[in-house]
Amino acid sequence: MDVVNESAVSDFVLLGLSKSWELQTFFFVVFSLLYVATMVGNSLIVITVIADSHLHFPMYFLLTNLSIIDMSLASFATPKMITDYLSGHKTIAFDGCITQIFFLHLFTGTEIILLMAMSFDRYIAICKPLHYASIISPQTCVALVGVSWVVGVMHSMSQVIFALTLPFCGPSEVDSFFCDLPVVFQLACVNTYVLGLFMISTSGIIALSCFILLFSSYVVVLVTIRNHSSKGTSKVLSTCTAHFIVVFMFFGPCIFIYMWPLSSFLIDKILSVFYTIFTPILNPVIYTLRNQEVKIAMRKLKNKLLNSNKATPLHYF
Repeated sequence: MDVVNESAVSDFVLLGLSKSWELQTFFFVVFSLLYVATMVGNSLIVITVIADSHLHFPMYFLLTNLSIIDMSLASFATPKMITDYLSGHKTIAFDGCITQIFFLHLFTGTEIILLMAMSFDRYIAICKPLHYASIISPQTCVALVGVSWVVGVMHSMSQVIFALTLPFCGPSEVDSFFCDLPVVFQLACVNTYVLGLFMISTSGIIALSCFILLFSSYVVVLVTIRNHSSKGTSKVLSTCTAHFIVVFMFFGPCIFIYMWPLSSFLIDKILSVFYTIFTPILNPVIYTLRNQEVKIAMRKLKNKLLNSNKATPLHYF
């Protein structure tokens, strides 16, 4: 990359969520537990889908990839924030800040397209069930996942290139627990109004457009379900409801932050916690609690592991 940044700032200070020692201790405990739960829960989904042949279907293939992205999204900044609470060292190098921006937009951009792919899968399954096998083939699923990562890379590269062209001459305090363009560009030595328009025209409008498209698809699906009432209606409705909860919790904060990049830092902090810490854990919670097939597969996997441990003799030397 030939883009050269002539910034006089070599490090940024991450102010975090609060300066209160009591609140920092509280955040350390809560976010540590949430991070561990996110990694364990999503890993369990990935292992269960891979291990159980009954789950080798397009919906669960996409769900597995969503779990991988959620683990990545939870890991780009949360571990550093947790260790910062322990060490008290809250600085991040300029290159580290740019790296966080890259991975944040890589994983969020990829997840947006993957959620659209999951919505497309449910739309075809419900509205065109007779053509489902021919439209949503294994090759199609792999292509959809590949496209989601390609779009994520392209989107993140555009954000990084934009960030590298900004001149930073001080101050260097980032009023958040990670680096993202809405807070970082306000430290640049240029007119932030023009930059705000850029934010709205790229990330904000893209997120809003994708959300409207997803919302419209779920409306069509729900209307189809209502018009074709059957024995499996409650199961389909439960699956679609779970999908939409994830979509709303993910897109809501993103749309607000990027459509109003000059909004209150406090509101941005709260919303940032939602889509980087809470949303990744919603995936295993919602899909395991509301999906009977996944719960049965997990129960079978647990019994299999317990039986294999009982069958293995212990040798004492």
